[in-house]
Amino acid sequence: DVQLVESGGGSVQTGGSLILSCAAHGYSYASICMGWFRQAPGKEREAVATIYSGTGTTEYVDSAKGRFTISLDNAKTTIYLQMNDLKEEDTAMYFCAAAPGMLPGRRSMLLAPQYRYWGQGTQVTVS
Repeated sequence: DVQLVESGGGSVQTGGSLILSCAAHGYSYASICMGWFRQAPGKEREAVATIYSGTGTTEYVDSAKGRFTISLDNAKTTIYLQMNDLKEEDTAMYFCAAAPGMLPGRRSMLLAPQYRYWGQGTQVTVS
């Protein structure tokens, strides 16, 4: 079974930067789609950024474009989310997610129900 281990959350001032990482353990799929979702108190979980290991295709929610960058290591088992120019509205619990193989269309990469595996979450607080 796939296990996702997240790290890198914390507290930062507005305009600051953070890097989140998520390591996937125990999977043997030829390719995998991984990404970051977030959930603030009282709000629904939303996608932030996702990446497909087979092609390196990425998708971002509009609010993350130009500020956040998702990347995949050479072993294709760890993803990173570089977050710059953080805003108070970025405050949330950030969850790593993974889905085997390629998802049906780029837009589906941002849909939480498409992901089978989830990490425990790491808190990001911007103030």
